[in-house]
Amino acid sequence: SCSYQRFVNCYRCFYKLQPQMTRSIYDQFISQLQASIKEEIQEVKNEGNLEGLFSSLDKIVEEAKDREEPAWRPSGIPEEDVRSTMVPYLLKHRSYLRRALREKEEENRKVAESVLMGRDRIAELQQLIQARQQAWQ
Repeated sequence: SCSYQRFVNCYRCFYKLQPQMTRSIYDQFISQLQASIKEEIQEVKNEGNLEGLFSSLDKIVEEAKDREEPAWRPSGIPEEDVRSTMVPYLLKHRSYLRRALREKEEENRKVAESVLMGRDRIAELQQLIQARQQAWQ
């Protein structure tokens, strides 16, 4: 194999003296390296609770199979990610606020009209009172 040849090239002098021993050392080194890597992977899985996370990820993937639109994915540029999330929300909120403002302006207009009508009615009543007062005197 290619990796064995590289190993032999690194330990050429030893290989020339004892080729079988070099092969045995190589095999032992590879098996210990593989066992060590598997052990490290298992430790990472245990520490990070990766199996639970992977099962919850599988559940999310299963639930998303029926969705037609693609799921949101980060672009890697924080400004764009925030913009893509916040702009639709802010536009929706702005339209809500504009609608609420229009409603309040309409309500204020009606109140102002009723105040003016009340003032006109008060002025009419004052004139009526003065006219009756003058007629009585």
